[in-house]
Amino acid sequence: MEIKIGVKQSPREIVMDSDETPKDLAARIEECVKADSLLSFTDLKGRQVFVPASALAYVEIGTESARRVGFGA
Repeated sequence: MEIKIGVKQSPREIVMDSDETPKDLAARIEECVKADSLLSFTDLKGRQVFVPASALAYVEIGTESARRVGFGA
């Protein structure tokens, strides 16, 4: 699933793919924001991104979608 992370005072967003379920990810984000702690994300390639909860502007959690193949896609 695709995750888009907006950081305050930054014109670019962080975009990554994760295999974490949307429900688990949302619960983890909510917990870190309440505790004002460091939030970490790991993508499918093992890249890690750390964002302080106080710097989060938004987190957009996409839905899981199957890759479409062929000319009719």
